[in-house]
Amino acid sequence: MHYPRTAALLLFVASIGFQASVAAEALTFEKEVRPILKAHCFPCHGEAGVKEGALDVRLRHWIVTGGDSGAAIDLEHPDDSLLLDRVISGEMPPGDKTLSSREIATIREWIHEGARTIRPEPETLDDSDYITEEERSFWSFQPIVRPNPPALDDLRLQNPIDAFLLDRLTQAGLSFSPQTDRFTLIRRATFDLWGLPPDPSMVDEFIDDESPLAYQRLIERLLASPHYGERWGRHWLDVTGYADSDGYNTEDTEREFAYFFRDYVVDSLNQDKPLDLFICEQLAGDEMASNTSDSTKLTPQRIEQLTATGFLRMAPDGTASGSVDHELAANDTIANTIEIVSTSLLGLTLGCARCHDHRYDPISQADYFRFRAIFAPALDSKQWKLPLQRRVSLYTDEDKQQRAEIEAQAKQAEAARSKRQQEHIDRTLYEELLVAPDDRREMLKTAFETEKAKRTEQQIAVLDEFPNIGNISPGSLYLYAEQRARRAGDIEKAAAQREATYLAQAQQAHPDLAVTLESLETLLPSAVSELQRYRQASRICREQDAKSELANMQQQIAEIRNKAPKENFVHVLTEPPNHTPVTHLLIRGDHKQLGPPLAPGELTVLRSCAPIEIKENEPSLPTTGRRLAYARHLTSGKHPLLARVLMNRVWMHHFGRGLVETPSDFGFLGAKPTHPELLDWLADELVTGGWSLKRMHRMIMLSHAYQQTSDRTELHDRIDPENRLLARTSVRRLESEAIRDAVLTASTTMLNELHGPPVPVKEDAVGQIVLGKEMLDGERKPSGEDSTFAGAYRRSLYVQVRRTRPLAVLEAFDIASVSPNCTIRNYSNVATQSLLLMNSQFVIDQAEHLAAHLLITESELSQQLYLAWKRCFGRTIDNSVLVELIAFVENQTSAFQSRDEKLQPETARRMALASVCQAMLSSNEFIYVD
Repeated sequence: MHYPRTAALLLFVASIGFQASVAAEALTFEKEVRPILKAHCFPCHGEAGVKEGALDVRLRHWIVTGGDSGAAIDLEHPDDSLLLDRVISGEMPPGDKTLSSREIATIREWIHEGARTIRPEPETLDDSDYITEEERSFWSFQPIVRPNPPALDDLRLQNPIDAFLLDRLTQAGLSFSPQTDRFTLIRRATFDLWGLPPDPSMVDEFIDDESPLAYQRLIERLLASPHYGERWGRHWLDVTGYADSDGYNTEDTEREFAYFFRDYVVDSLNQDKPLDLFICEQLAGDEMASNTSDSTKLTPQRIEQLTATGFLRMAPDGTASGSVDHELAANDTIANTIEIVSTSLLGLTLGCARCHDHRYDPISQADYFRFRAIFAPALDSKQWKLPLQRRVSLYTDEDKQQRAEIEAQAKQAEAARSKRQQEHIDRTLYEELLVAPDDRREMLKTAFETEKAKRTEQQIAVLDEFPNIGNISPGSLYLYAEQRARRAGDIEKAAAQREATYLAQAQQAHPDLAVTLESLETLLPSAVSELQRYRQASRICREQDAKSELANMQQQIAEIRNKAPKENFVHVLTEPPNHTPVTHLLIRGDHKQLGPPLAPGELTVLRSCAPIEIKENEPSLPTTGRRLAYARHLTSGKHPLLARVLMNRVWMHHFGRGLVETPSDFGFLGAKPTHPELLDWLADELVTGGWSLKRMHRMIMLSHAYQQTSDRTELHDRIDPENRLLARTSVRRLESEAIRDAVLTASTTMLNELHGPPVPVKEDAVGQIVLGKEMLDGERKPSGEDSTFAGAYRRSLYVQVRRTRPLAVLEAFDIASVSPNCTIRNYSNVATQSLLLMNSQFVIDQAEHLAAHLLITESELSQQLYLAWKRCFGRTIDNSVLVELIAFVENQTSAFQSRDEKLQPETARRMALASVCQAMLSSNEFIYVD
């Protein structure tokens, strides 16, 4: 069926503007048309051997040849071309996704111009990875060539960064903004490098420092602090997909020791570990020392290298769950790991080629599985290791010896407890037999002491008849201990009955005597002995509490064992020695449909500028060495992507937007760099400067561009409304963790402790995720009140990252979503954020802490408000604002007292001051950096 000619004419008219724009240069198959067909038509017409209607559109001459319906292009009558007819009618591609009018216009114009190609095409592709020169020449696939900074004569130029930026600004008719004030600058720099607001004393010191080197000294101080590693560690943990749980499904099993990787990242950045080594350790730390004689010894360096491979263990992993298809889950974990590696280090959406050739980038499905083959020896879906099997114990020989000695002590204590437990069982049996019928007592005792499996039917029956005896066991001993008062009473009652019987027997035997208890000892000594046995048993029964005694002994055993050094583990990725699995292309990404085998290799499009041969097996290593070879290739300084991707991400965190706005996509659908020369210069500077991240921070933050004011002008907004050219500083909202940490810092409650297990999170009674250890009742519902504990005031970096349980106070401000990783944060501005700041118990409590601190520190209200302003905003308060706040506190104090006559004046004042503090903590100025 042909599309109506009138509709075709309308489409043609609508596209005139576009055609005019490209008319100056003839359209070509390789440059303009092939990308459209690749995105929409290749899957059914050429890719993976699929040729519906016998039509292959991957090459121009195949389109001309056509398929079952004949030639797809009619050069003599272009508008009658079958290809054009199918796309205009919407018949092709099938489904809801049709070509846009712009794409159709491109195909139409190309056919009208003679369906040109730039160069002769190959006769056949032979199922190889066909990449055009246009694809290969894409900017991000080119070698990094260091450009010369523009030669500009401007006193504002602090370093080459400014030269690149100012040159572009000048071309656009713009220039730099003035340098901002010192109050703004220290707050900006401190949040950038620490993720925290500056302390008032830091602000005073910086403001009062008249030296021209004051700002440089501030930067050095910030870089030298452990807070730096925590701040920038958070950025890297985002892109690695760091989590303290396995994710994948709702079970979301905790990863008890994942935090060792987090601490490794923080320490590495604080030490300014060269980024090439940092990356190599994370990709192949286990292989870096595997060929040395002490590779099996857990030296500090070896532990660090193994811990680093936790990078490849961060992906969601549901293979330990009993409710999943394990092979499918394993393949999903591998796919997520590849996505983390490719987006964090290569800036490519490699995962789009898992099931088919990449629709836009020159990455084939074969490329994807060659890349997967690099990791296959360690991530082998056919010989999969469960999460607990991918842990390495950190126990040393000394630890093992100490634990063995302590365990021997614990065994002795357990033996003593077992002996004492048996004594209590024997005593309980003895006591219960005292109140049993005399004629059944021996039978009961024999039945109880007979091994359960060997008891006769008669013995079973008699124990069933007397359950107080039959049920005595180690597990029920605590119940008998709780009933000892009852048992002692029964024994005393039985003793009283026997006493009356013995007295009556003696009286009958000696009618002429008045028999008493005193005379009974002479008249019937065996009876008195029996009564003494009963009464002694009753006394012991009351005195001895088996439950408490055995519990105390068990506690002592636990205390002994607690003296042993805890066995910690690190989550690692290692590969078994002499394990070289074959990697197959999976047809349509289905792990059950194996295609041809593929050797490990670099992406085809990168081989010309970054050639490498990755051996299937390195004979000098006990492992294949594939990951190590790739890591060294990646960090050689010659790879076109890594340094660009890293520096773009650093730039993004300093300026709020990367030079490439899509930090995880340097491909065809990603944004083009706003300053390509600057990006290449920064990438080369990183490599030639020894891969030092701190050095790059200094360079960026000492530039005039970084120190500019954020003031907008009509000219800026007209020419560059989104500030892509950086004629000023962009105002940025803090990340969720930085907001929480800033609140804790301002209120003086922040607990500054590096390293260690994460602060746990739990679901409270209303379903909100809060800090605390989970306590559940018998129906597995949350129970117990939330209590304040020291860890609750730790930095957000140390809060447990549960994929299914994001902390509520962080989630409202766009916490990173690690499914599997987060390459760029979202920054929303919604009403729920204001509501949270107004009503969150966390914010209310911290405002009260700040108010209490102010009352202790300063005696005058004006000074209290002055200090609060400085703690929250890092600057002095304007006098007019101070006057308003003083009046507010006075009025609020009166309002509180009028509502409650019993309220003490000092309490009302503290409550009013807390209200002001909460308003400050909830303000835009607090959660935004200027």
